[in-house]
Amino acid sequence: MNVCVLGRIGYDLYAVEHNRPLAQVEHFSRHLGGSSANIAIGLARLGLHVGIIGRLGNDFLADYLLGVLSREGVDTQNVRLVEGYSTSLCLTEVSPPDRFPQVFYRAKPADSQVVLGEAEMAYIQQARMFVTNGTSLCASPSRESTLRALSTAHAAGLCTVFDVDYRASSWPSSATAGEVARGALPCVEVLLGNEDELLLLTGESDASRQAVAAMSYGVKIVVCKLGAKGVMAHTREGSWSADPIPVDVVSTIGAGDGFAAGFLYALNHGFPLAECLRYGNAAAAVVVSRVSCSDAMPRLDEVTSLLTASKATISAKPA
Repeated sequence: MNVCVLGRIGYDLYAVEHNRPLAQVEHFSRHLGGSSANIAIGLARLGLHVGIIGRLGNDFLADYLLGVLSREGVDTQNVRLVEGYSTSLCLTEVSPPDRFPQVFYRAKPADSQVVLGEAEMAYIQQARMFVTNGTSLCASPSRESTLRALSTAHAAGLCTVFDVDYRASSWPSSATAGEVARGALPCVEVLLGNEDELLLLTGESDASRQAVAAMSYGVKIVVCKLGAKGVMAHTREGSWSADPIPVDVVSTIGAGDGFAAGFLYALNHGFPLAECLRYGNAAAAVVVSRVSCSDAMPRLDEVTSLLTASKATISAKPA
């Protein structure tokens, strides 16, 4: 197995009527969502062997979501159904180019109930890369399970990846989210976040200071997603920035998950860091040109074609 992903699997409803306030939308299209599940499908579409660990409510939404994951080639043997908890739901307005408000329903979310046994721990150690996110730390027992999984993967020599994935509705405060997430950093090799998320995590507003703060815990690669400004990556050896690839924006929801899939695909193949950024940006560009997250994830030929056509640049500077 190339990648093991642990985290949120959700049910997304996107407005069919575009440029209409969410309260006035009459029709929605359904899709699989949740940052972890989106990344898993993105990696699988790019050709990697991917498995996911998660929890869903024992409801009809779970039937649909498990079916989507299976059809996309994601191994779901470690996705369990839990009684008394709900599959997460999200409604999204689609008003391009820059208005995409969302409403999350996460009362007693099933993804907070991840408990890892010996079989799951052995499953994680079969992979080359382990990916999880901040939402998996928002409540027990998922918090303890996620930290244990990160520690196990790190000790086994896997490339460990942590996407901050801050969702205010899942936390009592941003300060709590930052404090808990910092506890994961000693077992994290690759850190992904946007500017606000890295501020929440490190308390620093300057990008270089954010990187230094994160690397002081042992993180090797800090990636800051800058939206329309592109992306930056920092290591102890230097920093790189990559311009975005211009496309007509339909929906920015899922852009970060698309970037993660493209970036981690290239990293899994041992590409230079600058090239990993280009793959991430290309995958994100495809995603924002479509509606939804998981269904918008590109195939490898789409990414490579866009990279061939793109003139987006990479710049580097010394540490």
